[in-house]
Amino acid sequence: MAGKVKWVTDIEKSVLINNFEKRGWVQVTENEDWNFYWMSVQTIRNVFSVETGYRLSDDQIVNHFPNHYELTRKDLMVKNIKRYRKELEKEGSPLAEKDENGKYLYLDFVPVTYMLPADYNLFVEEFRKSPSSTWIMKPCGKAQGKGIFLINKLSQIKKWSRDSKTSSFVSQSTKEAYVISLYINNPLLIGGRKFDLRLYVLVSTYRPLRCYMYKLGFCRFCTVKYTPSTSELDNMFVHLTNVAIQKHGKSTEGASKRRQLSLLSPCCGRRGRTVLIGP
Repeated sequence: MAGKVKWVTDIEKSVLINNFEKRGWVQVTENEDWNFYWMSVQTIRNVFSVETGYRLSDDQIVNHFPNHYELTRKDLMVKNIKRYRKELEKEGSPLAEKDENGKYLYLDFVPVTYMLPADYNLFVEEFRKSPSSTWIMKPCGKAQGKGIFLINKLSQIKKWSRDSKTSSFVSQSTKEAYVISLYINNPLLIGGRKFDLRLYVLVSTYRPLRCYMYKLGFCRFCTVKYTPSTSELDNMFVHLTNVAIQKHGKSTEGASKRRQLSLLSPCCGRRGRTVLIGP
């Protein structure tokens, strides 16, 4: 880009504006020529809708890829992964190889998952193959662990349906869509607790695909040790690593067993930071 970068944003956050100004970039309006537009998700959808037919010029950059929610929404991600598997099978790709039980050898990174209410009958059929299994339900359009719960009985699904004022699983309704996945009962643990790793990748273009992996990431932990016991099925401090949930948790082992874990931070210049796990 020749000259100073001209930027626009519809999100009034100081962390954005201060960084743009620090670089000497020039603020303009969306109706003027711009090089960088930091948009909200809704703005992205409006600007790149079918009706507008808008396309970026070579000197324009935005912070979201149009249709990015095809991967970030839980139900759409599952749909696209299943479609990807089918395409690889049609191509005869070795990645689509299965074992003698019909399970993928290399594409098994997502557990058995269905959409509710649309796939209710398919889910019931699978559930009855292993009636002692545990499943996890997640609302498709929410984050931070909101609305997530575990079930191990069909009656719990029916109660959820009644509570959601849905008359039938077969017909579509205005009720919020959920994904339901087979729960991993023997997860990898650290110190007896569930955890997840966050590694950041910057995708600069899809055609051709160009990605940059950050050297730093971070780890999130549950505050309560994991147990597959059905008595703890409703205890989200055992099962979910979301910070929005765990920040309210208290370790059942007491203050004497607090642990300090040096975690990698994705956004600070230091090598790591110490996070206190426990009450």
